[in-house]
Amino acid sequence: MDNFKRSLPPLSSLVPFEAAARLESFSKASEELNLTQAAISKQVRSLEEFLGVALFTRRNRAVFLTAAGVEFRDAVRTAFLGIASQAEDLKKGRESSEVVLVAQLCEAFYWLTPNIPALHRKYPDLEVRLNASTQPITATAEKFDIAIQTSGRASGDHTRLFTLSDDIYPVCSPRYLASFGSTPLVLADLANLPLLHHVAVPQDWSTWNDWLLEFGIKAGGSKDKFFDSYPVMMQACVEGFGFALGWRRTTEKMLASGDLVRPFAESTHLPEALSVYKWRDANLRPAARQLLDWLKSSFGD
Repeated sequence: MDNFKRSLPPLSSLVPFEAAARLESFSKASEELNLTQAAISKQVRSLEEFLGVALFTRRNRAVFLTAAGVEFRDAVRTAFLGIASQAEDLKKGRESSEVVLVAQLCEAFYWLTPNIPALHRKYPDLEVRLNASTQPITATAEKFDIAIQTSGRASGDHTRLFTLSDDIYPVCSPRYLASFGSTPLVLADLANLPLLHHVAVPQDWSTWNDWLLEFGIKAGGSKDKFFDSYPVMMQACVEGFGFALGWRRTTEKMLASGDLVRPFAESTHLPEALSVYKWRDANLRPAARQLLDWLKSSFGD
């Protein structure tokens, strides 16, 4: 569409409408925008006349969005968010080659950071700012380009782009495994052995109880230890405190170095373990697309 003049409503009416729709009040919109209530009402009527539909119903000095009003509010909000996002980037003067990547602490520490050199070998000019967090991405105030978190965690109105699989299996330190002598352990033994638990609120991680039930085993629990941090739990595992549930992406380096071993062959596969998001409806910059390309080609199924 080359000319927006005929299809776009009067732009001066969109800001008053958005405020009135968001606040569900002409008076509150007038206070927010420092306009008279009559001016808000006039702009909304002008917008309704242009569109040929009622956006609000008016009852007892209160206003309520119609179905058309809800639909148009969402469209206007999406457009405003995109404009605001781009304006923020321009005001901050962010380098076009810098990508802000938000990831859960364990993925950032154990998986992504060790693999950043490989990313730089493929894209030498790409700068990645890796922000680690223990909170879901709904709690992220600063705008990001790409975010990775456990599937099922709160994601708000951020856009999911694709998922990554993972595998979960028991791990322990080689020294701890050696303490059991030459008699090989079987999976059922875990019911009465010390298990290390990562406790999250909400519990959006796979638990020992869930994992063992996949194999018909009920955990004993009398010798178990509990941690509110996955990295601390994994360090306790390395030090020989007991058995932990290891996620393939976060334990592969420790397994390769010999800090941890897999005492059992059993594992469970999660086809959509991790979800990759972009910021709401923002357009992906070329640098962010390079990061996505690397994630898909290096870690996709």
